[in-house]
Formats: sequence, C-alpha cells, structure tokens
Amino acid sequence: MSKRTLILEDGMIFEGEAFGSSEVTMGEVVFQTGMTGYQEMLSDPSYCDQMIVLTNPLIGNYGMNRDDYETTQPLAKALIVREVCQTPSNFRSQTSLAEALLEFNIPGLTGIDTRQLTRHLRSKGVMRGLLVDGEYELAEQLERIQQMKLTTDQVKRASTERAYIIPGAGPRIVLVDFGAKLGIIRELVRRGCEVVVVPHDVTSKEVLRYVPDGVMLSNGPGNPKDVPTAIPLIQELTGQVVIFGICLGHQLIALAHGADTFKLPFGHRGANHPVEDLRTGQVSITSQNHGYAVDAQSLSGLELQWTHRAINDGTVEGIRHTIHPVFSVQYHPEASPGPMDANDLFDQFLTEITNQQEVSHA
Repeated sequence: MSKRTLILEDGMIFEGEAFGSSEVTMGEVVFQTGMTGYQEMLSDPSYCDQMIVLTNPLIGNYGMNRDDYETTQPLAKALIVREVCQTPSNFRSQTSLAEALLEFNIPGLTGIDTRQLTRHLRSKGVMRGLLVDGEYELAEQLERIQQMKLTTDQVKRASTERAYIIPGAGPRIVLVDFGAKLGIIRELVRRGCEVVVVPHDVTSKEVLRYVPDGVMLSNGPGNPKDVPTAIPLIQELTGQVVIFGICLGHQLIALAHGADTFKLPFGHRGANHPVEDLRTGQVSITSQNHGYAVDAQSLSGLELQWTHRAINDGTVEGIRHTIHPVFSVQYHPEASPGPMDANDLFDQFLTEITNQQEVSHA
C-alpha cells in the first residue's frame, strides 16, 4: 500500500495507507458508530459527497455481496478505517471491500487512528477534508480545501431520473425518491405493496395521477432547504392521502408545515441511537444517518405534534400532523444496518391507509 493522507480544513492531518481507488477527492468528513454494516453504510445515498469514518476498528472482514447494497451506485466520497481486512471470510462474500471500492472509484484510507479522528470531529464538528497520495505541500492543500465549492444538488444526483413500478397485490405506495435506500423498498415489497418510485421533483398532480393509497417521502442527502420542490408537493398532498416521511422526508414535512431545521454539530450516524416515544414512554434503539434536525421550538403553534425525542441530545425524532394522516420519523425503521426495533412503523403506515379507506367508504 502507498502513503495516503487525510487533511482536514483546520490543518489537522492523518497519515495512513491507500486502498481502493486512487481518485483524489474532497468531501465532508463524518463518523459512523455502527459496528457492522459497512456495505450498507458505503452504499447509503444519504452519504453523498461525504467521507465516512468508521469507528469500529476492523472493517471488511466479511466481504461484500450483491444483496446488501442500498443503491446501485454509491455516492460517498471516501471510506476511512483503522484497519481493512484484505482476506474476507463469509459464505455470502463475493468480493473484498478494497475490490468494491475500486469498482465504484471510491478511495479508501486505512492505518490511521480513527478514534482520535472521531474525537476531533465530535469536539470541533464535521468539516471538509481532502485525501492526497504521496508527498504534498500542506499550505497548498489547505488552500484547495478552502476553495472547495459546497454543492446543493445531492438529492438530484441521488434520486431516480424517471418513475418506475414494482408490482404488488397490496396497497399502492408512491415513494418519492430523494435518495431512497433500497431497504425502504424491500420493506414495502415484503408487505405486498405495489411501489411506484418517482423522482424528487415530482408534482402533486403527477403523484395523484397514480391514485396512490399512501405516499412515502424517503431519506436523502444534504440540506432539506436545498429541496424547494418538495414543499408545495407535501402541502398539496396533505389531507388527500396518508403520508409517511423518513429522515430527509421527515425534515421536509416539518418545513412544509412551517417548522424550521438546523445543522447538527456532528450529526447522528450509527445503529445504536435510543429514541423515546413521547406518547407512550417506550424507548427504541434506532439506526440513524442525518446531519440536520427539526428545530423543536419552531413546532410551537403549528399543526404538528412532537412525537419522538432523541435521548442522547433531546432533538426531534418524530412528528405528526394534528389533523391529517401525516407522520414522520428522523431515524430509519428499515434499519439496514441496525436494529429492527422501529420496523413496525411500516405496519402502522399501512394500518393508517386502511383506516382512511374505511372512513372514506363510510
């Protein structure tokens, strides 16, 4: 392996070894605390333009397989680990992590102290970083980082370009793809739903043309305020159909009904985040991946009820419209990876659809 260095925008450097692609890359450096699931993390569209630091020290030991991807083309900028396994062993393994990174043209960095890096990001906040191979001039590379342009088109790049249908005998669900994980589609299909996946900039008229039984707003990357087309979509669909939002979809529901969002210092990225249901007191361990959150104070006076709270930092993890069948959560009920504590939210979504159909037919 050749020398590869991570340079952060505040001047801190981490020298290690290169694996995967030799592509020179820059992005936002974030950390993920999950102990397993590196394939799902790498391929989660919500990591678009981000350099993922995995806090678990040994990565790649069970290889990669065709079934656990969350998208067909990962959009992460880099993968940073303490130690990468070059000889994976698992009956499902079809290729190594290093080989997969080469295939997707994603660079990897190994042999650094990821604990130190994580503690630095936790205290200073996520920041931009650059991977450079071989020798370098620090001042020159820091200038490159400062000139790095922050893009706002992550959702456009992560979304499908055209609508497609996955047949099913059950309720018809229109899934608005802001960068949807395949795990969401798997959960709907597993319950017999017909799933119509539509682009992020779909209009309410186009959605209603499919005569959906329910609408799901998916997860996705970036700042929710960079997706202005979603606001009128949600406003116009509210009251006409049951709506369930996940992660970015949750934030967009909040914005559409007058609430505000803000950027977290280092985000929630892991498979061990406790969340309390404020209505029942029940605590679930959840899988999360987001850098923005709904402002709790902005919910005051709106037709939105705060339903779920993050135990670690008290931020908003779920809301519900007080009049119409619209609800959302900040975490991932489909997990992939992570615990399945919240998986029954998909069942609740379908139950709400059934209840609305009974009301309309009464």
